[in-house]
Amino acid sequence: MPMHSGLLPREGFCLDVILKLVRATALNPSLLLPLLLLARYTKQGQDLSILHPVAHRRLRNLFCVALVRSISGWFSDRVSNNWVNDRYDWSKEIVVVTGGAGGIGGAIVRTLEEKGITVVVLDVQPLSFKTSSKVHHFQCDLRSPQNVMAVADQVRAKVGHPTVIINNAGVARGKTILEADPSDIRFTFDVNTFALFWTTQAFLPHMVKTNHGMVVTVSSYASWLTISNMVDYGASKAAAMAFHEGLAAELKSKYNAPRVRTVVVHPGHTRTPLFKGYNQNTGFVMPEQFPESIAEAVVKQVLTGRSGRVIQPEAGGTLPGLRAMPDWYQVRLRAKALYMDNWQGRQVIQDVGAAYDGEDKGEASESTVLVSEE
Repeated sequence: MPMHSGLLPREGFCLDVILKLVRATALNPSLLLPLLLLARYTKQGQDLSILHPVAHRRLRNLFCVALVRSISGWFSDRVSNNWVNDRYDWSKEIVVVTGGAGGIGGAIVRTLEEKGITVVVLDVQPLSFKTSSKVHHFQCDLRSPQNVMAVADQVRAKVGHPTVIINNAGVARGKTILEADPSDIRFTFDVNTFALFWTTQAFLPHMVKTNHGMVVTVSSYASWLTISNMVDYGASKAAAMAFHEGLAAELKSKYNAPRVRTVVVHPGHTRTPLFKGYNQNTGFVMPEQFPESIAEAVVKQVLTGRSGRVIQPEAGGTLPGLRAMPDWYQVRLRAKALYMDNWQGRQVIQDVGAAYDGEDKGEASESTVLVSEE
């Protein structure tokens, strides 16, 4: 599956296109600096500066903003990566993708496979697409730490030590707080939050030992904006974001592994069966994403070998700012966001309360759940 290379994204003309254009022009110091130099050191430029002093002043101010933004981005990248570089040989790296049987995870797997990278899929479901010998599928119940550890031993024996973990598996129940059974809530956190710990505990020690590797955590827009019928989902994704932040801190302060990278992913509404019927009504600003668009953004970040954040669509990067808004705005916004009213998400695990590891998880819910499609 070759990466999209058109001028417009798959989703068509949207705010992200304008934002990228602004960054490449009005907020590009390497483009603005020559204009300022021409205005100062050439006769024609000096004449234009005198004739248009307001425009010249605005150009100078814009350059200062662009320069500060560029320096801040450079500094953030260096701090996030602990001021050290690392090299990745993608012909030798092994990437684990949880929930890679379909949806966003499946698109990530296919994109990595296209680049000749060895991929290990951990999922309770069989693969929904054909693959080459580069892709290895292991059935795994991510809710169970014992099952994850046992499968991890099989992965190391049959494929090798993974150097990248993409924690993509996610579930959504679509119920209100009062409608949700205990098994619904437990299942949401088992997959969306607790599984992050189990896979990381299984594969991170080797990364720490070699001081090389990467852990990618797929969170969500919902970690910033929790709405009706998604409270358990939003809470689990906020916890996933906290997991990413805490892992990055421990890698530096506790494990002495500054070259092990951490990436957090915040996808918006995506066209997967799990979110069928979800209607966000923000088409131009935050359009519904194709799974391939999310996958390519994730893979591009992974291939840099650098820590960082992936926000897709990029306009969603404004959502954390809601926390700084007054209550009269953010409380009303959450109450009015009835995006889940017509949700009919496809789900495939029939008994979310079924016992595993010999433990009784309580009564089963009539609804079902899909593990592999975020």
